[in-house]
Amino acid sequence: MFITINLAVVFYIFVSMTTATCISDLLYRYECVIVPNFGGFVTNEISAKVNHFTHTFYPPSKQLTFNSHLQNNDGLLANYMAAVKKISYSEALASIENEVAKWKLLLNNEVLELENIGSFKLNKEHKLIFEPVNSINYLTASFGLGSYVSPAIKRIVYKEKVKQSDTFLTVETKRKTPAFIKYAATAAILFALGTVGWNEYQKIEYKNLVAEAEQQQKKVEKTIQEATFVISNPLPVITLNVIKEIYNYHIIAGAFRAPENAEKKLQSLLQKGYNAKILGVNKWNLTEVAYESFIDKNEAINKMRIIHKTESEDAWLLVKEY
Repeated sequence: MFITINLAVVFYIFVSMTTATCISDLLYRYECVIVPNFGGFVTNEISAKVNHFTHTFYPPSKQLTFNSHLQNNDGLLANYMAAVKKISYSEALASIENEVAKWKLLLNNEVLELENIGSFKLNKEHKLIFEPVNSINYLTASFGLGSYVSPAIKRIVYKEKVKQSDTFLTVETKRKTPAFIKYAATAAILFALGTVGWNEYQKIEYKNLVAEAEQQQKKVEKTIQEATFVISNPLPVITLNVIKEIYNYHIIAGAFRAPENAEKKLQSLLQKGYNAKILGVNKWNLTEVAYESFIDKNEAINKMRIIHKTESEDAWLLVKEY
């Protein structure tokens, strides 16, 4: 018997597992891994929790979500894949693009499964629905920690025993209380009453001191308010007409989940001579880094064309209206 093997299917499975493995490896170290033209996998750290019904304790972990709006290439996945496969950056990027095309084709009819990450499917509105796996904890600080079940504490039995013990002690105390203990208790009560009286006296003295200090403060404030300051030679009024230059056009070099990655990109661009700067955090909680910013739109477009030829084809123009 001869078994026919479809080499295309075997190659697809190998590439898919390799891509999923690269994404999974990066999720242990980064909060966001973007697959160009597909979407971004985002992790959010959550604290330890307990299920009070099943008495199960869960360690701290990273909650994995998917954002289909994060499609711009930040270079993280392609650089890592190039290093793992020992290929060039452009070859790795082309491999990712081919893989994404196969993913989208598969999603038209089937469910896309990514090992150690989760599954994708299209709903009736042709939007991606992501279901993460629950067996992987990407929080390295919780490595080796798993959930465990603790039996519920039965407090009723112990409470009854404590009541019995208190009753026994009360009876025994009534039977065997010596006379000198009664006298000592009476002396302690008298001493406590004296202490309370002294404390009340100290409180009254403190309130009197506070009231006196407040009266002195009011007198000082009244004196300051009644004082009159006269300036014989006032300075002339100077009017300055300043035109604020607004930079609405920004050439974006990348958007980063981790602020330290944005800072690294900024320093790299500054060393290359660009007037780069960090624009801040956008609505997807990504820190945007710009090559340069311009007042004039045409000047910004011309500069972006030069960057496409000399630096990166992924640069794009962001227009902000202030």
